[in-house]
Amino acid sequence: MVDYLIIGGGLTGLLAARELRLTGAEVLLVERGELARESSWAGGGILSPLYPWRYPQAVTVLADWSRRHYVRLVADIQAESGLDSEFIQNGLLVQGSDESDQALSWAEQRDVEMLRVNAREAAELEPRLGLAVDGLWLPQIGQVRNPRLLQALIESCRQLGVQFKENCPVEELLYQDDKVTGAKTAKGDLLAKSVVVAGGAWSEQILAELDKGLGVEPVKGQMLLYKAEPGLVQRIVLSGGHYIIPRRDGHILAGSTLEYMGFDKTLTEQGRQQLQLAAEAIMPALAEVPIVNHWAGLRPGSPDGIPHIGMHSRVEGLYISVGHFRNGVAMGPASARLLVDLMLGREPIVDPTPYAWKI
Repeated sequence: MVDYLIIGGGLTGLLAARELRLTGAEVLLVERGELARESSWAGGGILSPLYPWRYPQAVTVLADWSRRHYVRLVADIQAESGLDSEFIQNGLLVQGSDESDQALSWAEQRDVEMLRVNAREAAELEPRLGLAVDGLWLPQIGQVRNPRLLQALIESCRQLGVQFKENCPVEELLYQDDKVTGAKTAKGDLLAKSVVVAGGAWSEQILAELDKGLGVEPVKGQMLLYKAEPGLVQRIVLSGGHYIIPRRDGHILAGSTLEYMGFDKTLTEQGRQQLQLAAEAIMPALAEVPIVNHWAGLRPGSPDGIPHIGMHSRVEGLYISVGHFRNGVAMGPASARLLVDLMLGREPIVDPTPYAWKI
């Protein structure tokens, strides 16, 4: 029997496993497939919600805390793992928003640097834009190369002594009286003093007997990857709900679709064309750049995008961190820290009330 069993090998589960292991606890993380190959891997790695002023405060509180702590976190993980997460603070340029007044008011309240820019200034920030228009510039916003971050985090957890079981789907949770005791899997029972469900889009299935309306559902997002020479794109650029993200080595991500198709991750020509047209409208030079990958992931959709983080009110030892929707990477560090604060009875980093498991 371990101290903590974590169900789900995405960013939230891995960060929680690392945090718990740093306290000296024995931690086992079980993943239905390969570690870190679902939503956390598939996204873009922008360390901010898109159009953050549109989100409920409960989302931006977690995103703000995470943004302030990412530099230290990735440095610590690199020291533990020897792997670079490729954190870059290259700013977010929002093109053509008609919500400037609302956005600037939001930024002032949250102490986020945001500047109104005209078309000329936008073109100076990103010279190869197809059509530079008035917009907003958020210089503090950065990115991580999320597959690299996940690789580094897995290695960090291994070095710290976290145990892993991959390709091991959880069939049901185990209980004795009103206390969780572990989980039943296809490879046998796993026993633990406490259990965390961080299973992404699959969390509803794991919690089927207890879920009374979490509203977590899979939402497909398709992405494209271009391979250009480094420097073609300098900034993260957001326009009309689509974005492009430049990596250090010249790769450029273009995303993303938003599709309610259940657990179907099938790639579609319609999705590819939508992403290609949007990306090349933002940056016409991409039309001359090869597309080297096209993939899809399943986001853990939730009402308003507010995750559920906390303890079950009737089942002792059972915790969840689910429903991060489109902002799992942006909110990940704060979500994991808040979860572990609640598990260990520490002073929580933020008010946990908006995230409570309401049953």
